[in-house]
Amino acid sequence: MPEQGAQAPRNNGAPDFREYLHPAMERNYGRWVGHENLRPGVYKHVAEGGEELFTVRAGSPRTLSAAAVRRICDVADRFCDGFLRFTTRSNIEFMLTDEKDVEPLIAAIEGELGLPVGGTGNSIPNILHTQGWLHCNLPGTDALGAVKAIMDELFEEFRSDDLPQRLKISASCCQINCGAHGDIAVILQHHHPPRPDHEMIQACELPKVVGICPVAAIRPARRGGKDTVEVVEEKCMYCGACHGQCPGLEIRDADTDTIAIWVGGKTASTRGGPAFMKLATYGLPNNPPRWPEVGAAVRRIVDAWKAEARPFERVGEWVERVGWKHFFDVTGFEFTRYHIDSYRFARTSFNTSSQARR
Repeated sequence: MPEQGAQAPRNNGAPDFREYLHPAMERNYGRWVGHENLRPGVYKHVAEGGEELFTVRAGSPRTLSAAAVRRICDVADRFCDGFLRFTTRSNIEFMLTDEKDVEPLIAAIEGELGLPVGGTGNSIPNILHTQGWLHCNLPGTDALGAVKAIMDELFEEFRSDDLPQRLKISASCCQINCGAHGDIAVILQHHHPPRPDHEMIQACELPKVVGICPVAAIRPARRGGKDTVEVVEEKCMYCGACHGQCPGLEIRDADTDTIAIWVGGKTASTRGGPAFMKLATYGLPNNPPRWPEVGAAVRRIVDAWKAEARPFERVGEWVERVGWKHFFDVTGFEFTRYHIDSYRFARTSFNTSSQARR
């Protein structure tokens, strides 16, 4: 118990990451001189003093039971002194300092855990995705299931590193796109405004519902002597942000929701700097549990990029070099008026890059 009048220990927010570093990482923090990709899924980092740290990356299904996590931790206890971490893409990284334990560790990961090793170098790491039907409060599709189906299609690209450059894919279960930008992004699309349920809306915080709309398509209204909101349909862009604030504004529709694929997004400042995605194709069926049309469309983009890109050229950089006409020619996607970016408020003049400009 803390002394009377003393503040309790701070236990909110992110913990201090230094408490959880591998001892070799803590000893050499800020003193690494380089790293090498020994094989797909295996990195070696070398410190100034010559100490080596090996990282073995495995793909995970992201949604794990407590029993599965315990089995993963048991393998880490045997080979890595208990040290492992999950990346933002839910790759599992086992860290160890003894090179002779690398191959036995890989054998345990693949044989005992049934997880593939790969995702480093010029490969496809785990797909970054949103929660889908399991956890999200407004999903129009199941991002987890779609990712499983897509990664089944691209499994060899995870196990090898013969792509022109790393390939980052994301998937979002709603049009708000919490999955973020990627070289290839799979995003659900709604096709009509939300349908207000005025009784259910009574349980919502109306100022938040009005304020969340990015195009002012939600405005206060009165109905039956009660405060509610109404939708200005000609302004609505079907993003679904209002549904996230209030379930009384249902926008999901199993009969009309479809999948769109966007390409060319990246956050790195290398070469051309960060880039927003652009629409590649849309109207793909939202048909769980395997989404075959989505997987086939992603495969067409990957194959075209892999065949034509220069070494270390990301998807967006390849498209900018060969031109969008050629992109549509080699992928076979139809070009329509919806591919023309006519949005008035596009952030074309913002300095989104850390690079200096003249």
